[in-house]
Amino acid sequence: MKRTSLRLAAIAESATLAVDAKAKALQARGENVIGFGAGEPDFPTPEAIVEAAVRACRDPKMHKYSPAAGLPELRAAIAAKTKRDSGFACEPGQVLVTNGGKHAVFTAFAALCDPGDEVICPAPYWTTYPEAITLAGGVPVVIDTDESTGFKATVEQLEAALTPRTKALLFVSPDNPSGAVYSPEEVAAIGRWAVERGVWVLTDEIYEHLVYGDNRFVSMPTVVPELAEQCLIVNGVAKTYAMTGWRVGWVIGPADMIKAAINFQSHSTSNVNNVAQAAALAAVTGDLSAVATMREAFSRRATTMHRMLNEIPGVHAIAAQGAFYCYPNVNDLLGRPLGPNGTVSNTTLELADAILEEAKVAFVPGEAFGTPGYARFSFAMADADMEEGIRRIHQWVTA
Repeated sequence: MKRTSLRLAAIAESATLAVDAKAKALQARGENVIGFGAGEPDFPTPEAIVEAAVRACRDPKMHKYSPAAGLPELRAAIAAKTKRDSGFACEPGQVLVTNGGKHAVFTAFAALCDPGDEVICPAPYWTTYPEAITLAGGVPVVIDTDESTGFKATVEQLEAALTPRTKALLFVSPDNPSGAVYSPEEVAAIGRWAVERGVWVLTDEIYEHLVYGDNRFVSMPTVVPELAEQCLIVNGVAKTYAMTGWRVGWVIGPADMIKAAINFQSHSTSNVNNVAQAAALAAVTGDLSAVATMREAFSRRATTMHRMLNEIPGVHAIAAQGAFYCYPNVNDLLGRPLGPNGTVSNTTLELADAILEEAKVAFVPGEAFGTPGYARFSFAMADADMEEGIRRIHQWVTA
C-alpha cells in the first residue's frame, strides 16, 4: 500500500522556491552566491503598513477568530481599491480574503473545477498554476508561446485548444515569468472570445502596478463587462506593497462562486491572520507612492538586465514589459562546452546547475515554467548584485 496519496505524490516541488533554497544553503556555507530565483521585491514593507500591524497586535479583538471570508472592513477596502485601480466595480460580498496570492489561486481553481474539466494554460506559466489545476481535479491544457509573439497567446490558439471539456482560461498580464503585458485590444479580444464560447476566465492581476514604458495594464472584466459573471480575479498585497511574507491575497468573483469558496476556506484554513489583514487594510487604503518608487527602480533594472543579458554570446532576451523578470532564450548555450571546466549542459536544468556550482549564480530554468531552453531572472534585487550576477555569467560563458 502506498504511504502517500497519489494526488500529493504527483505534486512537483516549487521550482522557484527550490532554487532560492539551494542558493541560500550555499550562502549559509559561506559561498558568495547571487540569486535571481525568488520573485519578491527587495524593498521593505512601507512603515505605515508595519505600524498598522503593530497596533493590531495590541488590539484584543485581533486575538480572536474572525470571519472566514476576511475582516469586513478589508473586504470593503479591497472592493474600493479594485474600482480605484482597475475600474472594475464589485461588492464587498464578492471578495474572499485568502492566505496569500498562491492560496487565492488554489481556492479559485477549487471553486471552478470538477474532475476532468480542462483549463487552458498558456506557457510559459508560473510553476504553481498547473499543480493548482490538477489538485482541483482539472486538466491543464498547455498552449505554447515564445518570444516571436512576445510570449502572448492568440485567440486562434485558444480556439484551437477549445474542447467540449474546456471550463476555463488562465490569463496573466503582466506575466510571470515572461514579463509580457497584453495590450488593451488583445485583452478585449480574448475576453470577447471567452464570453462567446462560455469559457470562464481566471485572471491573475498580482503584478497590475508593475508595468513599464508605454505598456498598460487593463483588467479583462473592465474592458469586457459582460465577462464579469464568468470571471474570477486573483490578486494580493505581495508585489505591489513589498509584502510577500505577510500572506494576504484575495479572490473576486460572482457572489455564488465566492460563497462556495468561502465555505471551502471555512473548513480548510478558517480566517486569515488578523494582524496581516490589518496590515493589508492599511496597504490598500493608502496611496501608491511606495509602489511608484519601486516601479521606477524596477524599470531601471529591467533596462539594464535586458542590455547585459543580450551582451552574453548565445543569450537572446526581449525587454520586460511588466512584473520583475527577464526571460531569455538560452538554447544556444546548450550542447557545447562552456566555462573554465568546459562543462556541457544538454538542458536548461543542467545549465542552471552548472552556473550555480561554477559561477555561483542561481536562476530558475525554463523547465519549471513549461518552456525548456529559457531561463527566468528576477530583477527584484539590488542593482549592484544584479549587475555582478549577469557579469559572472558572461565571464563563465566566454571563459
